Amino acid sequence: MPKVVDPAERRRELVEAVWRVIRRDGLEQASVRNVAREAGLSMGSLRHYFASQSELMVFAFRTVIDRIESRLAALEPEPDPRRRAQRVLAELLPLDDERQAENEVWLAFTSRAMVDPALRALRDEGYDALRDGCKTIITDLSAAGLAPTDIQAESRRLHALLDGLAVHAAMRPDIHTAQSLAAAIAHHLDALAAEAPATPLPVPPD
Repeated sequence: MPKVVDPAERRRELVEAVWRVIRRDGLEQASVRNVAREAGLSMGSLRHYFASQSELMVFAFRTVIDRIESRLAALEPEPDPRRRAQRVLAELLPLDDERQAENEVWLAFTSRAMVDPALRALRDEGYDALRDGCKTIITDLSAAGLAPTDIQAESRRLHALLDGLAVHAAMRPDIHTAQSLAAAIAHHLDALAAEAPATPLPVPPD
């Protein structure tokens, strides 16, 4: 009796194969042939799930965004704004093997997005989501008297910090460890609280 293959599971396996090829050999080596070989499938079998390399790459890139969003949605409610911010920010940095893989793949796709319109749309979506998330965090902290009231400036600063830490972690994971990344975030949140006005001012509307 032929084995019944779950299409969603097979797509997940193919995405993981894409990620392994990208991390090991570079994005330019993530051809349909190489990904099929990595996944232990024929090219014909792979094309049953993805009609083209572009479709496969877009799906693999989309998976990074989806996984981050799923983890954020699964976080337990946290009433303390400082701890809530720290939990959310921890999910956005490569603090374990899973997030390290996502980070390296994200950066590889971001570079390719310069010349690939389909990937560029996803890059911009991810960028906008992170920018909006930073604004939400700063707004929350500012309302609690734990951050300055210049929401736009502090949102940009937090966004830049996250991006910088992610790039540094991909370039030199031996130096920028999970512990040092978490410490950088904690230090920044401490600095925000120290810079906050003694009496929180009303947060201006968007």
